[in-house]
Amino acid sequence: MKDTNLSHSADASTVEEALAADNQGVVDSESATAVALQNTLLTPRFYTTDFDAMDSINVDGIREEWDTLINQMKADPNKGHFKKNEDWDHVDWDGMEPKLRAEFIDFLISSCTAEFSGCVLYKEMKRRGNNKDIVELFQLMARDEARHAGFINDALREAGIAVNLGFLTQNKKYTYFRPKFIYYATYLSEKIGYARYITIYRHLEANPEYRFHPIFKWFREWCNDEFSHGEAFALLMKTDPKLTSTWYNKLWIKFFLTAFCATMYIRDHQRPAFHAALGIDPDEYAHEVFRKTFEISKQVYPLMLDIDHPRWQHTLEALQRANLDLAEAEANGKFFKKIGAKARAGMAFASLYLIPAKTHEVNRVTRLEPAY
Repeated sequence: MKDTNLSHSADASTVEEALAADNQGVVDSESATAVALQNTLLTPRFYTTDFDAMDSINVDGIREEWDTLINQMKADPNKGHFKKNEDWDHVDWDGMEPKLRAEFIDFLISSCTAEFSGCVLYKEMKRRGNNKDIVELFQLMARDEARHAGFINDALREAGIAVNLGFLTQNKKYTYFRPKFIYYATYLSEKIGYARYITIYRHLEANPEYRFHPIFKWFREWCNDEFSHGEAFALLMKTDPKLTSTWYNKLWIKFFLTAFCATMYIRDHQRPAFHAALGIDPDEYAHEVFRKTFEISKQVYPLMLDIDHPRWQHTLEALQRANLDLAEAEANGKFFKKIGAKARAGMAFASLYLIPAKTHEVNRVTRLEPAY
């Protein structure tokens, strides 16, 4: 019998247990939940898809790799990890520099929303499906994402706020994506998440004086969960070779690669105090995350973006400037400046997209292990 009275989501064996544990003693903040509810190009979204199509996936062609991954996830090496222990240092939220506090809270809310977005999607696939292989995978991934979201909410509660996850489920707008777009987007989300968290973790491991909050100590196990989820979507794409081999699907892959890089670059440059406190230069950090992500994505994607192209960096900077001007125009009701900023942003994105991609052969064996 499952324990429905768990004191913490970290100890849960299922997504249902994890969500029930996170709701105990919730400290809700209307402002935090309002931020999580936002739907813009830069905020995490909730997705829905054709669950029947996903339920019809046959993994027999990748059975050996599939079973290895599922057994690894069922072993659940991170059970009990995502909760405070003696390594959790005291956080002086009241004494934190105000701009850093605001940006860090924004980072935590965005991260909580992104993790819970995955949880909602995976839990729905588990609920609707009948395919044992697919249902089992999505149950395991939903469990992990619920733990992550609950852990971030723990950190937020120390600042006197939290995201109301139940309210978010019922009230946040859902975006429909066809299954292949779910694969492309979620694969990149999980792998970029790994690259981002492990880069920060290794930096703080070498420079602990910049670790201004204890949650960063948990990033290695956190990003390893992200890595295994990315492995799952790589294998799902391998069940249908057309998803990564036809010319039009390669165009879609390039689009998602470009969109994720552009979004990450803009979002990170909106948090200068946060990155300064970590001792990280956002441009160098972005380049390192892109490099790691593209190297990993060779396992399934037959192309990668050329981040060393002469046009890459200055076009990203142009996109960032256009985004700043757009935000200023929207805040001050400047209609024509808003139109101009949108046009500049669109042209910058198109310029990034049109940089010739680098191609390579995809390995026959898909699965990788985290190596950074």
